[in-house]
Amino acid sequence: MESDAARDTSAPPDQHHSEVTLRVNGKQHTLTVDHRSMLLDVLREDLDLTGAKKGCDHGQCGACTVLVDGRRANSCLLPAVALDGGDITTVEGLGGDGEELHPLQRAFLDRDAFQCGYCTPGQICSAVGALAEAAAGHPSHVTDPDSPSGQPVPLGREEIRERLSGNLCRCGAYPNIVEAVEDVIP
Repeated sequence: MESDAARDTSAPPDQHHSEVTLRVNGKQHTLTVDHRSMLLDVLREDLDLTGAKKGCDHGQCGACTVLVDGRRANSCLLPAVALDGGDITTVEGLGGDGEELHPLQRAFLDRDAFQCGYCTPGQICSAVGALAEAAAGHPSHVTDPDSPSGQPVPLGREEIRERLSGNLCRCGAYPNIVEAVEDVIP
């Protein structure tokens, strides 16, 4: 039997971990992550950003929604190793470095658009992404097919509800969530 001292130290590096660099809320982080680690776990466990929540771990509830390169994504489904070089924004980073709240965060407070608050970070990140998608002219399932392609999509209540339908609120704060989003539409 071979002793520890006699083992070959020129063995290849750990094949189950990789170094990744993520820009999270404007700050660059270089981490060694297990290939099985999801972005949500890296955010919560390695970077101590606990805003995004683990609700279903299957991408069905939206509690883990963050922005990845400006687009909303369920962080519980994204392997962190696949996001090397990515730009991630969590609810903690929406307001920037200062104490100022993002307009949607302020609107959620003003409209009391949450009850238990568990889904709120995902709801807010999803709404930020939905507003950007509509402004860029991306249609949804309910967008009028006669709308001019590539033009901003007007956001009425039906359009807002459809765009946020992937984010569940177990408390039923949906009417106030829609009103909060309406409050920030330019």
